[in-house]
Amino acid sequence: MTASATGPLGGQRILLCVGGGIAAYKALELVRRLREAGAQVQVAMTAGAQQFVTPLSFQALSGHPARTTLWDSSAEQAMGHLELARWADRVVVAPATADLLARLAHGLADDLVSTLCLATEAPLAVVPAMNHRMWQHPATVANVAVLRARGAQVIGPDDGPLAEGESGPGRLREPDAIVAELASTTAVQAGPGLLQGLKVVVSAGPTYEDLDPVRYLGNRSSGKMGFAVAASAARQGAQVVLVAGPVQLETPPGVRRVDVRSAAQMREAVSAALPADIYIGAAAVADYTPRAFSPNKIKKTGTGETLAVDLVRTPDILAEVARREDAGLKLVVGFAAETDNIADYARQKLAAKRLDLIVANRVGVPGAGFESDDNAMTAYWPGGERDFPPAPKVRLADGLVELVAQRLQA
Repeated sequence: MTASATGPLGGQRILLCVGGGIAAYKALELVRRLREAGAQVQVAMTAGAQQFVTPLSFQALSGHPARTTLWDSSAEQAMGHLELARWADRVVVAPATADLLARLAHGLADDLVSTLCLATEAPLAVVPAMNHRMWQHPATVANVAVLRARGAQVIGPDDGPLAEGESGPGRLREPDAIVAELASTTAVQAGPGLLQGLKVVVSAGPTYEDLDPVRYLGNRSSGKMGFAVAASAARQGAQVVLVAGPVQLETPPGVRRVDVRSAAQMREAVSAALPADIYIGAAAVADYTPRAFSPNKIKKTGTGETLAVDLVRTPDILAEVARREDAGLKLVVGFAAETDNIADYARQKLAAKRLDLIVANRVGVPGAGFESDDNAMTAYWPGGERDFPPAPKVRLADGLVELVAQRLQA
């Protein structure tokens, strides 16, 4: 496995410090994802981390021996820990346990990892993982606040199932999401970005169409692809407005976010964000909405086993935007999630909605599409197409933004 200099972390030298928690096993996948994103990676491990994962595993994935101790006479003969601290463009601590956060906050240097973090001048990112009670303890809250005040980036934790069978905030953020957040804070390349000075409107996520105060019609869109596109466009110098359906994702840096729930609200928010240079409609907007909202919960009645709900079509936001002469748009990009006949349906939508570009992908496939961190897709435009093979969505987003910039010049 080799790093690619063209990825979102292209050329960055990342020192990954692995703490001693059960989530240490995910750091193996993180190494792989960081290298796919273009980074060079070296690994340092605490003694606790070595109880969960072996240094040899990290060596195999990173291409470098994993450092484990300050007392390695061969490495420290030339003050190797200082050399490693100077080598890093960025230090990432994942997982960052409660103990490790406390030692970093108090400036301790009693092992290799804490010494590296104290000796480096590189930016620090910590990715916490621990029991939810430990995460919410006032001591941990105070330690994280100290690290934030010093400029450390804090990524996560997520809310979900924990190793001990409980659930709550404390779950390590998934590797792809960590890479995306690291990439979102990477300085824009020297010189103007590909979309420098342009205004880009991106819609992302699902819409929820309410039936009553309890129930709604929705879909499985996570918003990950749209958020990744918005982040990539911002890194390329664009002024980005992100119209987001109901998703649990953090706003990318440099992006103005507008939260909506229904198709009608998304239509209004997208319209309000125009005029713009580019519109990228990555949202999975509901095709139908209930004709009437019930102010009271719909009850089971009688002995009938079926319930009929009267649905009406929602406005086609993408087609409306493409037809607006006052929108100032140079390029309109749509998305098509299909289960079969992908190319045919995509090209039909491209023509019917008068789009400049459409991105199609297959859904219902394990490990890709909705809710996944990975995907594969094909972009179509009049007279051309381009395949994007399976990759993390953050990488696909960068590829798509590059293609959008190229189509602007066509």
